[in-house]
Amino acid sequence: MSSLQPDVDAALVERVKQGDVKAFEMLVVKYQRRIERLIGRMVRDSDLVFDIAQETFIRAYRALPQFRGESAFYTWLYRIAVNTAKKALVDLKRDPVITEAAMATGDDDDETSRPQMEQIDMATPEALLASKEIASTVNAAIEALSEDLRQAITLREIEGLSYEEIADVMNCPIGTVRSRIFRAREAIALRLKPLLDTQNGERW
Repeated sequence: MSSLQPDVDAALVERVKQGDVKAFEMLVVKYQRRIERLIGRMVRDSDLVFDIAQETFIRAYRALPQFRGESAFYTWLYRIAVNTAKKALVDLKRDPVITEAAMATGDDDDETSRPQMEQIDMATPEALLASKEIASTVNAAIEALSEDLRQAITLREIEGLSYEEIADVMNCPIGTVRSRIFRAREAIALRLKPLLDTQNGERW
């Protein structure tokens, strides 16, 4: 069923190009939550997320006549969202960061994440502390990455994009994407190694 997704988007895009505003509203409804989650992982200030998302869709609407369909619509939209967020952060003299909350929640809805919360409630204090320490270390490791590495690992591990889609979003060769993700994983693993080695002698 997912293979039909691009065709649905392409049909809506064509309708927008012909002046059908409601078709664009359908695309906004379809992708607004994903775009807001993506932006939320780039900025700390949750108050900015909605504004940046709105600006993203405004820019996308204006640029849609130039959209040639060489990539999936949502990949094209992601690129606009990333660039809009980066511009907003530069204007505010802030650096993109991934919050620990974003790392913890991922793409899960509130309903699907509830069983995970119940499991955490039943965990021992030691296990809960270890889990929080690992999450904190991962978060710190990601924040310490350069912007390019941080963006690549976020799009891959949290947003679930393919290497091809990330290359499109970041506007770079796929080999560069693979290199950035490899380097990001190495840096995170290096930060985690001492922590994981000391937990009951077990390792991941």
